Amino acid sequence: MELITQAVLVQAHREIDAMNPAQKIQLADEIFLHQPNLLASILVLSNIGVNMLQLEVPLHILLVTFQAMKRSGHTWPIVQEDVQEKCLQRLNARMRFNEGLPAKTANRLVKQFCDEHCERNLLAFVYGYLGEHDLLRVRTDAEKYLLLAALNLVECIAFAGDRTLAG
Repeated sequence: MELITQAVLVQAHREIDAMNPAQKIQLADEIFLHQPNLLASILVLSNIGVNMLQLEVPLHILLVTFQAMKRSGHTWPIVQEDVQEKCLQRLNARMRFNEGLPAKTANRLVKQFCDEHCERNLLAFVYGYLGEHDLLRVRTDAEKYLLLAALNLVECIAFAGDRTLAG
């Protein structure tokens, strides 16, 4: 079950787009208080070759995601580092599994994954935003890490959302 609805995500995206830089910094401070590991997972990208212009893309995704989390009406647990690592391992395993498959089969599996994802709207937003900024083709290691960080953000939110529903 999706906790971040399409309407909430659209509203969050509009709110972030309307913010000035000072308001975005204030929101980043709020993220630091409530989801410090998610913020760290994006900021660390600058240490592994992601330039400042590229870094704006995952930062925007994080801001929109956090705003949507706030607007969702749910209380979200802090995403811990061990959860981030487990989600990243699953994401990497899924990607490795798809490597070498015939294109038609791989595309079908990706579509099935997206259709069945418990945070489909967030996943679609992230893929769309990365695509708008030409970051889905992975031409460099920096782009690979950026893509993984953005997709892992979705996986962590989905995991935390499942825990929210279970708890």
